[in-house]
Amino acid sequence: MKRTLILITVTLLFAGTANAQPTKSRVATAAKTEQAGKSSATDRASLMFPTTATMPEDVVWKRDIYRQLDLTKDKNAPMYYPVEPMGRQVNLFTYLFRLILTGRVNAYSYKLDGNESFDEKDKLPVKEMLERYGIYYEENNGKMTVADSDVPSAEATRYYIKESIYMDQRTGTFKTKVTALCPVLMRGADEFSSDATPYPLFWVNYDDIAPWLAKLPMMPSDLNNVTNMTADDFFTMNRYEGQIYKTNNMQGKMLHNYCPTDSDMVAEQKRIEKQLGDFEKNVWGSGFLPDTTKKDSLDAEMATKEAKPAKKPLFGSSRTPRAKSGDTTTKKEKSEGTASAAPRVSARRQRR
Repeated sequence: MKRTLILITVTLLFAGTANAQPTKSRVATAAKTEQAGKSSATDRASLMFPTTATMPEDVVWKRDIYRQLDLTKDKNAPMYYPVEPMGRQVNLFTYLFRLILTGRVNAYSYKLDGNESFDEKDKLPVKEMLERYGIYYEENNGKMTVADSDVPSAEATRYYIKESIYMDQRTGTFKTKVTALCPVLMRGADEFSSDATPYPLFWVNYDDIAPWLAKLPMMPSDLNNVTNMTADDFFTMNRYEGQIYKTNNMQGKMLHNYCPTDSDMVAEQKRIEKQLGDFEKNVWGSGFLPDTTKKDSLDAEMATKEAKPAKKPLFGSSRTPRAKSGDTTTKKEKSEGTASAAPRVSARRQRR
């Protein structure tokens, strides 16, 4: 009897342990499933994203350029409109802001030197960003929400982008790839002052947002209202227009550090643009090729001369060819002979 009771007790203990263990396992499994669901959503976005060619690490030539995009210009307007969400249509800043607010994309601090860093220590907490720039939000159970009317998309009229211009030696082509993006709020302009102060918000790594930008439709033209382009297409095809304000250099200087006037700034921007074009044009030779413009013009001139027929004298030749020996014909006879091809007949006086 005692043995029977002991067996029953041991069986009940094992059954209780067995029933308790799956509950913990289910909780752990549910957490893992939720985490896997988030990561799988990102993976699915990456798989659905039509990947572009990545920049090789062993490129033989590369130059990093920082540009400032003014969204009030027509070529950059697709990034700005609609200012407020209209159904499923949102502008670029609202889209990026939502991605960062929900934790799908990481934002990185904008440093005083303007350089971007995508290290773990440079991640910008969302709450800190909202409080730093006075964006109203509500917090519920650790989650922050911002109403559409409180998103400062109307003030985000400027962007800083970093692009890498490089030569792909595998394909023998020059390419331009956007590597970083920074939205800028323009604040301070009122009825007393027309000059707005720029407030760069954060840097985002373009490779992180590229899968999401491939899902953001854009209307690229006022003449065609079909949204036949995505935000990723817009940047990949370099449809934007921006002025250079910085290049990667050993001293870390911006253009305004050594360009005292606006005219000097414009001249320096044109010089950098010309350097990029000249390098792409002359890279196939041994160093920089010599200027062949003059040679090409001379070759064209000689070809034109050879193609032209020889000019005939207007009134005949100025020199009369000498008569050959044995030729007793007079000039008059020669002229008469040229006038008629009939044989010449000579009449002799008959002797009596």
